[in-house]
Amino acid sequence: MDADDDRATPHAPRRPTAASRSGGASESGAISRSTAASAPGAGSRPGAVKPAAGQAATTAGHAAKPAAGHAATTAGHAATPAAGHAAALEAGRAAEAKEAGALLADFVRRAAGKGLPPGPLRATSYDGRSTYRTTLHGWYLKKNRSVAVGADGGYYVLTVPSSLRARFSGADVPPSTPRLVVGAGGGDGETIPLALLLERRLEAGAVWP
Repeated sequence: MDADDDRATPHAPRRPTAASRSGGASESGAISRSTAASAPGAGSRPGAVKPAAGQAATTAGHAAKPAAGHAATTAGHAATPAAGHAAALEAGRAAEAKEAGALLADFVRRAAGKGLPPGPLRATSYDGRSTYRTTLHGWYLKKNRSVAVGADGGYYVLTVPSSLRARFSGADVPPSTPRLVVGAGGGDGETIPLALLLERRLEAGAVWP
């Protein structure tokens, strides 16, 4: 009777103990942490890419600085010959003007020795239609009276713009920088050495042109 009662009576379900609950919670937490750790991007910080970006920017900066320095150096090397050429050209022109000025001064001295007095000089308009008086005195060097040596030893180009005012008050003609070849750079194709013009004028005597 007792045995039958024991088989017929169902056993009561076991209640989970504190230890089993703790173990289950530990396992669940471990699984959750493992899942979270394995998830893409988990645990990553927004700033984690900054070192790579900073390294790229630094590398680009290092590459840009030598390139910029090389470009500046190249430009400096290109500018240096150009500046040197301009300085040499200016020095050459100054030397030429000095030599031409010496020829003019010698002409004035020789003209006085030959008894060739300076005469009044007139300027001509570019179109050749008008002439204007000036305050200058000297000697024409060309038969068209376009250039002359002043009594002061200056070199004068006697072509000026047309001017109504100049018809009444005269034209102002400043001295020009003399060159050893008259007409050089003028574009009209007529060039002649200054020394040759001066000799011709001295040989012509008082009547010129």
